[in-house]
Amino acid sequence: MIRNERMKVTGQREIARNIYELILEGELADEVGEPGRFVHVRAGETMDPLLRRPISIADYGDGRLTLIYRADGYGTRVISEKERHGQADVLGPLGNGFPVEAAVPGTKALLVGGGVGVPPLYGLSRRLKEAGVEPVHVLGFQSDDVVFYEEEFSRLGETHIATVDGSRGKKGFVTDVLESLIHEFSVYYSCGPLPMLKAVADGMTGTEGYLSFEERMGCGIGACFACVCHTDSNDRGYVKVCSDGPVFKAGVVTI
Repeated sequence: MIRNERMKVTGQREIARNIYELILEGELADEVGEPGRFVHVRAGETMDPLLRRPISIADYGDGRLTLIYRADGYGTRVISEKERHGQADVLGPLGNGFPVEAAVPGTKALLVGGGVGVPPLYGLSRRLKEAGVEPVHVLGFQSDDVVFYEEEFSRLGETHIATVDGSRGKKGFVTDVLESLIHEFSVYYSCGPLPMLKAVADGMTGTEGYLSFEERMGCGIGACFACVCHTDSNDRGYVKVCSDGPVFKAGVVTI
């Protein structure tokens, strides 16, 4: 059930350059259901900015919601100024998340994230681990100063970092790391920019996979058609990322 709640801000910190971790408390945190969903956060207390900002859920449960986002625009900069003991107007949980049950207990699952596509994979990794699945993480960033949650992911499973400039981990892209992996995976999950999703899907042909798409959104509930993507299906020409996704089985959305 979608809830509109004024959640209590219990923590906010910059964890990398322009990357913030926002901790909220409220009933909504216990209604997320599955990893990979998102919330729509009202930036300020007035109508400026008008539209809410979609932020993926990094972790949830026990009345606590963890959001990780990049403050690179007016709205997200306003959100980054929310102080502890204040409140945030949150609409959610929204969208459809990653199917944890697609991973076979006792096997390895591959999790590939790029930039702000990394956060929803953390909650997914935790729940895969609880389900008896071994997560292997490949996380890509532009440079060392925007890398975050490396230690948190490492505590859950094998973790590889790639940076475009080579300032941390392997120089290059996540696909450069994937080429060196020798594991067999029962399933893969990925979230990040479109070129990365395409490269991951092309490289993992023959393995069941799920992709989370990043699209600009207006309403967040499927009414405005701002986040429409084409599909490869003859029965349905398009999907709405906010309400039909953001997670789709690989091969559904045209990349």
